[in-house]
Amino acid sequence: MTGLHAFGRRTASRRAFLSTAAAVGAAGLAGCAGAPSQGVEAEEPTEETVTAQPEQWSGSDSTAVETEYPYTAPPTTVDLDERDGAVTLSTRACRHQLLGEDARGGPWELPEVWGWETAETEPSVPGPVLRVTEGTEMELTYDNTRHNRAHTFHVHALRKSWMDDGAPTTTGKQVGPGEEHTYEITANVPGTHLYHCHFQTQNHLDLGMYGILRVDPVDYEPPDKEFFLTVKDWDTRLSASTAGGDVSFSHRDRNPDAFTVNGRSAPYSLHPEEGSPMIVEQGDRVRIHLTNNGYETHSMHTHNHRFEVVEKDGGVIPESARYAEDVVPIAPAERKTIEFTADADPGIYALHCHKVNHVMNGDTYPGGMLTGLVYEDALDTEQFEALMDLAGYEG
Repeated sequence: MTGLHAFGRRTASRRAFLSTAAAVGAAGLAGCAGAPSQGVEAEEPTEETVTAQPEQWSGSDSTAVETEYPYTAPPTTVDLDERDGAVTLSTRACRHQLLGEDARGGPWELPEVWGWETAETEPSVPGPVLRVTEGTEMELTYDNTRHNRAHTFHVHALRKSWMDDGAPTTTGKQVGPGEEHTYEITANVPGTHLYHCHFQTQNHLDLGMYGILRVDPVDYEPPDKEFFLTVKDWDTRLSASTAGGDVSFSHRDRNPDAFTVNGRSAPYSLHPEEGSPMIVEQGDRVRIHLTNNGYETHSMHTHNHRFEVVEKDGGVIPESARYAEDVVPIAPAERKTIEFTADADPGIYALHCHKVNHVMNGDTYPGGMLTGLVYEDALDTEQFEALMDLAGYEG
């Protein structure tokens, strides 16, 4: 297991800022108990709550809902090649910071999310990036001894046996509380793929049970810098309601009010320990794997850098079909890998959704679904210092 900057394999390290990029918090280990769910995709128990319509609810209201759960930690990368393809995953109820306490507009928290964890990693939203080489026979064990709901492990694109699909609607199988199940899946489709829980998906995915599985082809040539970014839209009422807050929620009137990159909203998304700023050097070949684990399509735009889409959903785009662009739509569950050379005037450049109301925290702009491409030569500038102040970073 490696805790790597923005989930990449190579990071810059010549300044103290860069050395903090893989830091993780020491969260306590506290779970929750309750009655097990029964049956195939059975309805989960709910409590009667006071109804609050979207126009009466402010996303920041979720912060006031109190729980005793540990906080999520930043996601890391788990190298399955180092583990002979085997990993055990579990779920823990956690509290999740969209904005840290010292970030502008913070704190802004989701009082209950369901984070993926391994024996070596803290629970996180999104879950750890699982990275493996094509052809590896994986044993993905789901240990459900730390949560009170049924869950499954489902991964996109990879061909697998019927009972390893992780979709209880069609297999009739889920992993109940206190149970364990091993999914035997071969990494037979190179590319960037999603994994998520497929039990009561409309709730479990929306409470944070999602992540990335990257299958490198056997002849993979890594770029100079590589980053994994997953974007998501949230209706904070679901988390608040699940945590016992006085608000009801239905996916029939889902109204997103929080927007994140790798689980954080800007400016916290630019925090080097908690967020995922992308640090590059002049001339680097940069590869960014964009994934969408939300419910809306997002229009991702890079400032001052034109890129080519080189992969989509694990399929390599032929060179003859590639062209330079700077805005790419990414639909729910879609994955696109973009590639470019960091050849702009060395500075700080935004990467954000161009549905501009998605780049807001409540009524505050900028925020939300935004992160940044930061040249090393810009790390000593007053602009970068001001940005770190907004992100709440004091390093």
